[in-house]
Amino acid sequence: MKKQQITSSVAGLLVAAFSVIAVSATAQTGSTPQEPRKRPALVVGIVVEGLSMDYIDLLRHRFTEGGFRRLLENGVTVSDLDFGTPLDGAAATAMLFTGASPAVNGIGASAVYDPEARRVNPVLLDPETIGNFTDETLSPKGLAASTIADELRIDGGGLGYVYSIAPDAVEAIILAGHTANSAFWINDATGKWATTTFYKDLPTPAQNLNHREPNEYRLDTLQWTPLLPLDRLPDLPTYKKLYPFRHTFPRASATRYKAYKNSPAVNTDITRLAADYINILALGKRESTDMLNLGYTLQPFIYGREADNRAETMDAYLRLDRDLGRLFDAIEQKGPGMDRTLVFLAGTPLTNRSRRDDEKWNIPFGEFSSRKAVSLLNMYLMAIHGNGEWVSGYHDGQLFLNHKLIKERNKDLTAMRDESARFLTRMSGVTNAWTVDDVIDRRATDNPDAMRRNTVVATAGDVFVTIAPGWQEVDDDSDTDTPRTTVRAASATAPAFILIPGESARTIAAPTDARALAPTVAGILRIRSPNGAALPPVRF
Repeated sequence: MKKQQITSSVAGLLVAAFSVIAVSATAQTGSTPQEPRKRPALVVGIVVEGLSMDYIDLLRHRFTEGGFRRLLENGVTVSDLDFGTPLDGAAATAMLFTGASPAVNGIGASAVYDPEARRVNPVLLDPETIGNFTDETLSPKGLAASTIADELRIDGGGLGYVYSIAPDAVEAIILAGHTANSAFWINDATGKWATTTFYKDLPTPAQNLNHREPNEYRLDTLQWTPLLPLDRLPDLPTYKKLYPFRHTFPRASATRYKAYKNSPAVNTDITRLAADYINILALGKRESTDMLNLGYTLQPFIYGREADNRAETMDAYLRLDRDLGRLFDAIEQKGPGMDRTLVFLAGTPLTNRSRRDDEKWNIPFGEFSSRKAVSLLNMYLMAIHGNGEWVSGYHDGQLFLNHKLIKERNKDLTAMRDESARFLTRMSGVTNAWTVDDVIDRRATDNPDAMRRNTVVATAGDVFVTIAPGWQEVDDDSDTDTPRTTVRAASATAPAFILIPGESARTIAAPTDARALAPTVAGILRIRSPNGAALPPVRF
């Protein structure tokens, strides 16, 4: 009996001890369920064309506290968003906002070639719509997947507002998605802020700029000169410091508005308009979450006289840093506050084009004439298959065969593609040529899976050619006022930053698939990922 009492006492002590340990462990590990973070009142999505982490690191000591340094010191930094292959701004923006590759979202490039009409059209051409302040007829119907903006608006039952502003029409529409209130961009021909009747809202701030400060007159006196003395810019050679750049946008120039849209002046104007949206439209001050998406550019300025545009590029970064600071100040002072705003900023790959170096440097150089390539290939195919116009045209590194003629003559399309590719590889200035069948079967380029993902077969050419580095691609039908550029190898990566209220700073250095950004933002907002997003979100 005594032994049983002792045993019972020991057992009781052990139970009590384990209970204390369990309670203590629970308290130490913080396993008590916590309330989920409150959803932001405002989401600001920013896409920056040509953003480079190298330049951000180089200029970090010249940035202000409120712009890039705020992103670096308070947000999640993703050093390398990997797009798979180089993409233009429109295709990269679509990948970021849909979480899907071009093969899924339908946007392989900003413009596509129509082989039957033999002309280049915007990828989002929609003749059923009309433009406001423009003759462009565009809509998001060609965007084949939902975007993060669509999912946010659907989640709120349409009560939240979604707006976008960007220099380029196609990118502005992609940023807006299918369900937005409006998308505004700058027309290349008139400089007016323009939109499409697909969207039903005409925000007052954008209309006011057209009436009160039209670019047609404002650019007459606009000058771009260095923000800081050039001797304060790092790694700039002495000769560049002696002659500060000065760029104007004269009325007589046929590319006046294109040059303006390639300069930091357009970033400043977009920031000012965004601040007016936040203030006048009271974004982030209602029950539902609102979204404002912006497009900026840091692509090298190609409208100067010199190939070396490092001074202009660094100046553009410094100016965008100040613009971001002004945007964040507007959110703080006129919007819901940065503590109630989710900001994500992502870059797109740097362009693979630059001005040609001076001939005195003896860098190998040549000209690839697209018209000559089409003519020679057509002559070659006629020698094999008989007279006829076997080649329909060329656009953006792709040759298009005449499918109608090939079918009428009962020719094998695959065989003719192979013949064309073999012929083109022997042309001067062509380093590689692949057929679209090679792309589909994952035999093209050093990264065949990414090439397949990033190709929209429905609008692709029959043969893809790679032009040699240093060569100029001469398009005889292009605007002769636009400066010619040479081909350079380019990376397919860019950085991204996410400012999450209440979260501490951290860095993700490992390469991250660009398609993961949309589901990551969706996860933070606790909404569905876009319908084409198959990757899981990045976990912080």
